[in-house]
Amino acid sequence: MFDDLDTDRRPLVLIWEVTRACELACRHCRANARPERHPEELTTAEGKRLLREAAAFGDGQLVVLSGGDPLARDDLLELVAYGTEQGNRMTITPSGTRSLTPERVRALSDAGIRRMALSLDGATAETHDAFRGERSFEDTIDAAEAAADAGLPVQVNTTVCAETVDELPAIRDRVRELGAVLWSVFFLVPVGRGQLLDPIPPERAERVMTWLHDVDAAEPFGVKTTEAPFYRRVGLQSDRADGARRGGITAGRGFAFVSHVGDVYPSGFLPKAAGNVRDRSVTDIYRNSDLFERLRDPDALSGKCGACGFRTVCGGSRSRAYAHTGDPFASDPLCPYVPDGYDGTLPTAD
Repeated sequence: MFDDLDTDRRPLVLIWEVTRACELACRHCRANARPERHPEELTTAEGKRLLREAAAFGDGQLVVLSGGDPLARDDLLELVAYGTEQGNRMTITPSGTRSLTPERVRALSDAGIRRMALSLDGATAETHDAFRGERSFEDTIDAAEAAADAGLPVQVNTTVCAETVDELPAIRDRVRELGAVLWSVFFLVPVGRGQLLDPIPPERAERVMTWLHDVDAAEPFGVKTTEAPFYRRVGLQSDRADGARRGGITAGRGFAFVSHVGDVYPSGFLPKAAGNVRDRSVTDIYRNSDLFERLRDPDALSGKCGACGFRTVCGGSRSRAYAHTGDPFASDPLCPYVPDGYDGTLPTAD
């Protein structure tokens, strides 16, 4: 339904970080989550207003309730039901904890949740729990099985960094076993706790992209990347059909993130606010703020990303560029590709 989506007018994905509270302390956590809720979180009434504004983007706006752990909010089911009533496609990314019981999974489905995204950063309890916390693997697998019982589609999210990359084939097998509909592979951006982890080198990232295209072709589930839009460039260069899609979704271009206190960012990994929903509607911020408008202009990019012939279908990770240089329009240091004839400065991931 989004093949002809006008990303100048609406995001493909709108994420609302409903809280930063979480029982886990994952080593890569963008949000620096903590056990307690923030006293200035958007209230129930403010959250409902945000969901009404999201619906104004157009019929079937995809809204992802994220965190922290969304289940830390006692009004979560009320918000899910309200967002569904407004016509939004409501999805959720809960934490893998004991609070995610089969009863709560069923209640989320009954309230209108259309998909649940669960994280697997290791193929075994030993490796996953070392990354996310004790019992998280068991709780995550139990939640995936509960979702299947409730008829709720599951997406699996995986962070790629030096610590996890060797386990990707085994994690792929887990994704298949769980009957997931999509594997979303997140390439590390050094923000939050993720600053303490090591990224993979650009050349290895390129090889992982090629491998992911093979996985996408061979498996019953889909594959997408997050903060690695050069996956599309790799697809085009290898004549993969899925690489020939129209311009990709990147920070501010088809993507927006609302924080727990209402700040609107191009991405949760690009902490440069363009406004706050308490002062200005999310539709107005997305469509008309200077930051979002510039991020949707591929000619605003600099360095080798600006010179790249694939910039309209890729555009590089604006979040990673910002994390490494303080400039969201600089080149993505994870991408090893150098455009023909480019003789300018090359980015580094140091």
